Amino acid sequence: MTEQEIVGVGPAFARYLGRYRDVFRQDRTAAHFDTYYRGLLSDLPRKSIEPIALASGTTVRTLQLFVTTSVWSYDEARTRLHRFVADTLADLPTDPVGTVGVIDETSSRKWGDHTPGVQRQYLGCVGKVDNGIVTVHVGVAKGTFRTLLDADLFLPESWDADRVRCQAAGIPDTVRHHPKWRLALDQLLRAGANGLTFDGLTFDEGYGAAVPLLTVLGAMGQRFVGEIPTHFAVRDAAGGSSRRADERLTGAHAARGRVYRLTRQTTRPSVWRVATAIVWVADRKHTLMVARNDATGEIKYFLTNATAEPVARILAVAFRR
Repeated sequence: MTEQEIVGVGPAFARYLGRYRDVFRQDRTAAHFDTYYRGLLSDLPRKSIEPIALASGTTVRTLQLFVTTSVWSYDEARTRLHRFVADTLADLPTDPVGTVGVIDETSSRKWGDHTPGVQRQYLGCVGKVDNGIVTVHVGVAKGTFRTLLDADLFLPESWDADRVRCQAAGIPDTVRHHPKWRLALDQLLRAGANGLTFDGLTFDEGYGAAVPLLTVLGAMGQRFVGEIPTHFAVRDAAGGSSRRADERLTGAHAARGRVYRLTRQTTRPSVWRVATAIVWVADRKHTLMVARNDATGEIKYFLTNATAEPVARILAVAFRR
């Protein structure tokens, strides 16, 4: 946003930030909170501490101390965000797809070894294994409304095993290594406790491959459609023998499948051919889907526990991500 645009939304933005001011223990700290977030919204080429401080007339050291040492209640701020978003979603027009929760992750390359959680691992931002960090997020979408709800640092096992290194990096003993799917599940549970519910939930194959996550979501009654890897094991009947998803439904099945046209907000509409089959995963009935992009030939596999929902709606949920 330009400075003029930020000024234009100034009163509304100030009211919004005001919801969180008392999670800080000092008014001076809260003022730096305002400065920092205005900087994040700005059109500065780099949105690190130094350019934000210089653009706002704040000393760099002051803003650095705000980010690194300020005492404030993260839990309380998150709870207020959840409740605000829940109220906002309730006031939005009804959407044919409904309110969709989105599990995803963000990565960032790092060149040193001191940033909390940094190591060589797969980074989606570069599409390969590299040195960097990964954070897990849950967001929500309804119509044209989009927002993030929560975030957790993925702490690798090597870091968890070295608590001295964790202490030096400011990582408390309460933060331990958990698989990414478990971080996402904890975020979903926190959101639910604060009044947020989802008509559907979607995620990529990194989470779709986590059968424990799918099992818990099914037990919770949470409908989901997740992308799964081609080697994901499915069964034709409860207790039957398992086989790969791409053996149960092949690309040839998709090529002969029904045609669905998907409209997107940020990309051109796409046409997918889809074939489906009823399968069993973790002793529960699911729908397996193979989808082929008519233009590119790309093939995706999805699994959903919403077996009674029309395929068109399931696809719409899946592509909210």
